[in-house]
Amino acid sequence: MNKLTFGELAVKILKESNQPLTVEEMWEYAVANRYEVLVGTKGKTPWRTMGAKIYVDLKDNPETPFIKIDTKPKKFFLKELHQNNFESSEKKLVVEEVKQIVNRKSLYSERDLHPFLSYFVYTYLNVYTKTIYHEKSFKRSFNQWLHPDIVGINFPIEEWEPEVLDFGLIQGGHLSKLYSFELKKELDFTNIRQAFFQTVSNSTWANEGYLVTAKILNDDEFMTELKRLTTSFGIGIIKLNVEEPDASEILFPAKPKKDIDWETVNKLCKENPDFSKFIKRIRNDLNTKEIIREHYDKIYSSEQLSEKIKTC
Repeated sequence: MNKLTFGELAVKILKESNQPLTVEEMWEYAVANRYEVLVGTKGKTPWRTMGAKIYVDLKDNPETPFIKIDTKPKKFFLKELHQNNFESSEKKLVVEEVKQIVNRKSLYSERDLHPFLSYFVYTYLNVYTKTIYHEKSFKRSFNQWLHPDIVGINFPIEEWEPEVLDFGLIQGGHLSKLYSFELKKELDFTNIRQAFFQTVSNSTWANEGYLVTAKILNDDEFMTELKRLTTSFGIGIIKLNVEEPDASEILFPAKPKKDIDWETVNKLCKENPDFSKFIKRIRNDLNTKEIIREHYDKIYSSEQLSEKIKTC
């Protein structure tokens, strides 16, 4: 039997079911009909991978076969099967949701965005995150831009065979990738330079550093300046979507650094207990070849995140 991509499998399922479905419902349909073998995935959350492929296709492919149904939770359907009687009710729902979003956008804090980032980087980059609470650090004036808001780790544990992992550890190979994230509620001309260079300062130790925001100025000149800064300093930009967490995206990827700045890692361990526990956790997980997820930031579902932001 020929293998399918996740996108092709989604089209097949939506055609057969002839109704809008969430990505979870699509995968349940696939399992019930033994279609999961068509993609040959070994991942633990294949429905998230399917959702990611659909969102990318909706964003980048002008001829995408998919359409998003703005229900709670979000569902997807095929353009060719989409009935006209859906459209008027959808438009009314979208207008009402936009009004609610505008009314609450100014209420949430930067820390309220942490679960959205944790969900996005875990789902799409397989990165486990840990929030670093600045208030736990030693209060020193020269440490102002030392600490990132969130740190992350990408492990090979779930992808590599145990013997390969052991050999890599013996050889001192680069078995994991460390991330640094600085979060801002919004970015515009008033704060971009300070926010950007704060990110540069507190991500020197990591393999990749990102500036993360939930709102970004929609202006060509601003985006040109942002691209120039990312190109010059290697800092990536992530745009979170608090209404649709799966529609969050990396606007500009970070430039990876091969080596870790161990002097700064050591300093961070001394200055902040959260960071120290994070490094110890990585060591333990690599030694035991088992990721203890409870020791990292909790990963909520996209539906739970949408509910959380409503209460802010």
